[in-house]
Amino acid sequence: MQLPALLEPAQMLSLMRYIQEARHIIICAHRFPDGDALGSSLGLADYLRTLKKDVQVVMPNCFADFLRWMPGIKNVLIYDERPVEAAALIHKADLVFMLDFSDLGRLQGMAEAFKGVKAKKVMLDHHLDPDKTIADLLVSVPEACSTSEIVFRVIAELGGYDSLSRSGAACLYTGMMTDTGGFTYASTRPEIYQIICELLRKGIDKDRIYRNVFHNYSTHRLQFVGYVLSQKTQFYQHNRAAVMTITREEMKRFKYLRGDAEGLVNMPLQVKGLRVVISLREDTDKEVVRVSLRSVDDFPCNEMAAQFFNGGGHRNASGGELPFPLEEAVRTAEKAIEHFKDLL
Repeated sequence: MQLPALLEPAQMLSLMRYIQEARHIIICAHRFPDGDALGSSLGLADYLRTLKKDVQVVMPNCFADFLRWMPGIKNVLIYDERPVEAAALIHKADLVFMLDFSDLGRLQGMAEAFKGVKAKKVMLDHHLDPDKTIADLLVSVPEACSTSEIVFRVIAELGGYDSLSRSGAACLYTGMMTDTGGFTYASTRPEIYQIICELLRKGIDKDRIYRNVFHNYSTHRLQFVGYVLSQKTQFYQHNRAAVMTITREEMKRFKYLRGDAEGLVNMPLQVKGLRVVISLREDTDKEVVRVSLRSVDDFPCNEMAAQFFNGGGHRNASGGELPFPLEEAVRTAEKAIEHFKDLL
């Protein structure tokens, strides 16, 4: 079975021309880059370097500690740490790839660096309702399991599969795996497993990748998870909804590292009959509460995020943020649960 084409003929010609004419290429993704943001970016960079292109991956801020093993990650430039250098490279670029986000707001502070940029811009993303005004070429595939899937398919359509290295394949697999919770959700399409077969042919060790991502935490993190699940998670509507809260003080107490809350929002979904989980976490940098939502089946947590949490996302995985304090955020979450009780 061949993968269906993502690019229309005109898009293919434009992308080929952009890459051929570019000397300096920037690849960027959203703030707080996750496994898919990093995996798609590093995988694409690996391919573009086989074409002898000067490529720099730039992220708005730092990534989770458990992703530091990824091939090529030491060369990622962090905008928050070196904003002047990063902005200069962005303005020098002939071509910019924007991966795993659908509007410049997801870059937060780094969005300023894109003002006046004359480079061609290509957006590859799988989120709903992309801003169609910020890219010269938009490849939006909401049904894709991850942006890493899109990047693999674009590379394949460009004839670049043979050039993709084992390191690049490992990055793309990591992005696909993390954005589907180890292929436990948003991963029923047969094409996904065809891509996995092609990545395995590159010699990746998928079991080691799984351990690197999901079995790479500190003892403090294990204690932190136990504490949040046992002491900071409340259940509503006859155990059909759950709200978990995390304060700055608690993160400090458990020696929190960036990424230690990764996957925590999914754990209450193990309760029989639970439909939606809302995680409320005090931000360590700003006076806001970070909101993550996860749901199962047809519960639209993206609609809940849009209506109550200034956010959005996918049907079963969304996010947003609320102003301080945490207590008010909890009341907002309870209002959201009451509003959507007929779907619980």
